[in-house]
Amino acid sequence: MKAILNQIVADATVHAKWLNTLSFMENAGARKISACEDPVRTDLLQLKHAAEEHRHAYYLKKQIGKLVVSGFEYYDEDSLLGGKSSIQYLHRLDVKTSRYLKQQFSLSGQYLRYAAYLFVTYAIEVRADELYPIYQDALNEAGSKVMVKSIILEEEGHLEEMVSQLKGFDTEWERHAQKILQIEADLFQDWIAALSKEVSCCDVNN
Repeated sequence: MKAILNQIVADATVHAKWLNTLSFMENAGARKISACEDPVRTDLLQLKHAAEEHRHAYYLKKQIGKLVVSGFEYYDEDSLLGGKSSIQYLHRLDVKTSRYLKQQFSLSGQYLRYAAYLFVTYAIEVRADELYPIYQDALNEAGSKVMVKSIILEEEGHLEEMVSQLKGFDTEWERHAQKILQIEADLFQDWIAALSKEVSCCDVNN
């Protein structure tokens, strides 16, 4: 992952696509959190998560302004790194997680949506805890003006909060979480492969 990120950071246009992709994913996560909220029984923590994910999406989008590029106002597919793989990543994780939880707990409706929120968010936070520090290291080495340190701190807090919520959801949450982490890992590898292919093409074209 570090090698790919070094390549991404080295090219302003590719870097902008990467930031736009991360912003898209943070925004998609925020929207999914909001979509699974109960109209009445939505607590402070869930509101906090949605708000912070939206803020991360905004922050990452603003970081693009530190690069000498244009054309990244929206989330058009050609402005994202990894294209369809990036667009479908979170949705596929949500679908596969929901399918697993439905089989394991016989959940449906709002209960299934909430359980999926817990496990999907946990898996994403575990990934974010790994990905953002590596990205920040690449930024530091390149002397980039772009920074994601503030996001790293908040994502660490999110992970602790999700663990606390999962403990309250089921005593065997860790066993189920391992299944979801494996689902996410498979999707992540597919995503990285798509990123690598695109980044390599950019290098050849340059």
